[in-house]
Amino acid sequence: MKAVTWQGKRDVRVEEVPDPKIQEPTDAVIRVTSSGLCGSDLHLYEVLTPFMTPGDILGHEPMGIVEEVGPEVTNLRPGDRVVVPFQIACGHCWMCETGLPTQCETTQVTGEGMGAPLFGYTRLYGAIPGGQAEYLRVPQAQFGPVKVPEGPADDRFVYLSDVLPTAWQAVEYAAVPQGGSLAVLGLGPIGDMACRIARLKGVDKVFGVDLVPERLERARERGVETFDLRSFDNEKELVSAIQDRTGGRGPDAVIDAVGTEAHGGAVAKLVQQTAAVMPRAIGGPLAERFSIDRLAALYTAIDLVRRGGTISLSGVYGGMADPMPMLTMFDKQIQLRMGQANVRRWSDEIVPYLTDQDPLGVDGFATHRVPLADAPHAYEMFQKKQDGAVKVLLKP
Repeated sequence: MKAVTWQGKRDVRVEEVPDPKIQEPTDAVIRVTSSGLCGSDLHLYEVLTPFMTPGDILGHEPMGIVEEVGPEVTNLRPGDRVVVPFQIACGHCWMCETGLPTQCETTQVTGEGMGAPLFGYTRLYGAIPGGQAEYLRVPQAQFGPVKVPEGPADDRFVYLSDVLPTAWQAVEYAAVPQGGSLAVLGLGPIGDMACRIARLKGVDKVFGVDLVPERLERARERGVETFDLRSFDNEKELVSAIQDRTGGRGPDAVIDAVGTEAHGGAVAKLVQQTAAVMPRAIGGPLAERFSIDRLAALYTAIDLVRRGGTISLSGVYGGMADPMPMLTMFDKQIQLRMGQANVRRWSDEIVPYLTDQDPLGVDGFATHRVPLADAPHAYEMFQKKQDGAVKVLLKP
């Protein structure tokens, strides 16, 4: 089959690789019909290269048709249309039953000290072959895949794999009070969808921050008050402008949907780039023990949120030696929630909104739909924010 493989920093290729097969009785194999390109994929493309191996198959936002199931998968059968969550979890351990499948005790990557494995990600998360491919082996298929109906195009459901539950959890964790306000830093796919979900849930004052014109326009069309970073000389001016819209206090909650790809942090950028170009035997341990994130967005969130407010982190951070302004966080009594989205915790709540009325605008959410063969160009376009790329779907 053809699959998108990682070969090095900013080097992905579509190659012929062996077809996946049933390996465990709880496996399924699906024929992929759509697979998203995610901002998290860009971390592999640019930052997390010490944890990758040439030939790794990328992608963690797939959906498709079930081709084959193992003998212990009784809830699926060939021909079923399914969306595959980006994490692999059993559904029956204490963590899964508590609503935390990202921490699944059956599948945890204990050798790396990490939680549940992820499709198409680094060795820290199991190095499981991903879904930017023609076919995908799905472990723990008795729990993970979400069955969806025939009829609507893939765009209606594919975001259940990651974008929708990640944005939904970000808004839930933000815990905006009745009549309160929310600022969203970063209007890429997750930030954009978080704004839509917040509006759907009745948050009247939603502020969106970005510097890409197309992203700002998409948010404005959904009733979000936008702030263009290019219009401010520094972070303090931005913070002051949003505080002026919230009685001088700042928003009740801030979602950081940017993560470590934030602008700024020259020292952190140097450490990231140094680790990325070292041999993996050296660069991996350096990145694990001494890595520093570029924290511009998180620092802005800390300055921006009102005293006693909440910061919800959905942007990916991976540093182990990040300098945090603990005095400010303690003094402002900030509440902080974060983590990978617990997809199956939220999927049943989200599905009722994926109707023909399409209140979240999923049908038109993708800006680009490209053949799998064009994946290398799609990665470059998305990383450089060219051609208005906000969300890209790959079609095998």
